[in-house]
Formats: sequence, structure tokens, C-alpha cells
Amino acid sequence: QVQLVESGGGLVQAGGSLRLSCAASGRTFSFYLMGWFRQGPGKAREFVAAISGSNTYYTDSVKGRFTISGDNAKNTVYLQMDSLKPEDTAVYYCAADTAWHRLIPTSAREYDYWGQGTQVTVSS
Repeated sequence: QVQLVESGGGLVQAGGSLRLSCAASGRTFSFYLMGWFRQGPGKAREFVAAISGSNTYYTDSVKGRFTISGDNAKNTVYLQMDSLKPEDTAVYYCAADTAWHRLIPTSAREYDYWGQGTQVTVSS
């Protein structure tokens, strides 16, 4: 049984920072990569960032502002979010993929396990 639990969301002013955490338990050895997605009000779920080993990938809108990292000893993935903007407001989800891909997938359909989400609200 796999469980992903996100934490670290909250309310922050534009220009501020938050760090999200995703603690994984269960068959974590089956993960090839982990990612972060977000879903704003009335919007589809969109890819934010992913990490596989030492390789990272970001959607263009967060490059230079967000940093994804992992701590294998703690089975935890982090998303450091700096210079936050109101358009970053969304529920942020952690996801894990157990399949190998030649290219890091950005579609939510490719990911096998999901957390419950954590709300991030950026005020202007």
C-alpha cells in the first residue's frame, strides 16, 4: 500500500515563499520518479515539476522560482516555491510514477499514486 502525504501549504503574500513536503510510505522502491501537479479554481490539473534521481524538470512558468528536491533517507520530496505569484494559487498534489519513461511525463494520467493535496493561496 502506497501513501503520499503533502504538507506545507498555506496563505502567503505575493513575492513570498513556501516549501511543500510530500512524505511517501509503502512500496516506495517501485517509484521511478515523483512529481508535483497543481489545480487552480476552475482549471485542469497541470504539471509543475518532477524529479528522478538527480534529474529535474519544470514547467516553464515556474522555472527559476521553484525547486524540486528529494531526501531518499526520509522518502520525502520537497517543492521550494519562491517569488510566488497570485497565479500560483492552487491545490498542489504530489504524485509518484512506477514506470520508466524516456522523457519525464507531464500528463497526470502517467502517474500511479497521488496525495490528497495541499492548498496554496498567494495574495496580491
